[in-house]
Amino acid sequence: MRQPAYKIRNYQPPDFNGYVKLQVEAEKADSSGRCTSRQLLQEYLQRPSYNPEKDLFIAEASGKIVGFLNITSELITRRVLLNCLVHPRHRRRGLARLLLEAATRRARELGATVMHISVSEKNLAGREILSRLGFSLVRRLLEMSLPLHDLKLPDEPSNEFALRHLRRGEEEGLALLQNRCFADTWGFNPNTPEEIAYSLSLSGTSVADVVLVCDGERPAGYCWTSTVCERSAETSPKKGRIPMFGVDPDYRGRGIGKLALRAGLSLLKDKGVSIVELTVDSENQAAYSLYRSFGFQVLARSLYYEKQID
Repeated sequence: MRQPAYKIRNYQPPDFNGYVKLQVEAEKADSSGRCTSRQLLQEYLQRPSYNPEKDLFIAEASGKIVGFLNITSELITRRVLLNCLVHPRHRRRGLARLLLEAATRRARELGATVMHISVSEKNLAGREILSRLGFSLVRRLLEMSLPLHDLKLPDEPSNEFALRHLRRGEEEGLALLQNRCFADTWGFNPNTPEEIAYSLSLSGTSVADVVLVCDGERPAGYCWTSTVCERSAETSPKKGRIPMFGVDPDYRGRGIGKLALRAGLSLLKDKGVSIVELTVDSENQAAYSLYRSFGFQVLARSLYYEKQID
């Protein structure tokens, strides 16, 4: 069969339906089990410091969107994060290279010096492509999971600190706390209050999903929880996730991590969540040991690849 002619171009608002359709078809073909929500994808394109008409590149064949590459800029650390998807029927035809070339030009415009992209450890084809494109492996992240149906939470480790939910208007305080918690970690880009507010405005998300551990009025740690949309929600166990979790460096070693995690898991269990998932850097032994103490197990590994921008 003759290979179709591919066109790489910038995303435009009329592309949205095709952008959604590509992801739905790819996820079905890959049997990922994830849920592609039109609303969540629309919200994703509206995130702060992002312009889809400049930061999202489309691969088109015969008028149909068959691939894309998304750029998320983190210019404090002078890097961009890449998210690439090609329809299974159009893979191994050089589309990743063409999309990367367009993304690299945009990254240079933004003043970035490095590109990062993650891929599942089991995705051998993706890893091979990244190696051919000049990326090198720099980090391993662990995907961990915990079933909640028979969870027996440990006793509360301390009465010294108070637990409460985040309140509206505290976005700046949470941004400051989060930045303190992760200032010394690999790849972290400081968050702004606008980014925190955006994350709290997403569908199905509220300030009640964030548990704070406080020393008087001062937040000393937090556990940010969420529920996960599944494509077969009627038959699949309800999943939850802990996307962010941290302890202020001034309070480490005082049981706050255990207290915050316990509260977050209790919150998810009360919502009927059956399985909780999270991601942890393989080199973060303190966090890994805490999660293991609660019963989390490693299910998969994702790999971060890096390429310097000439």
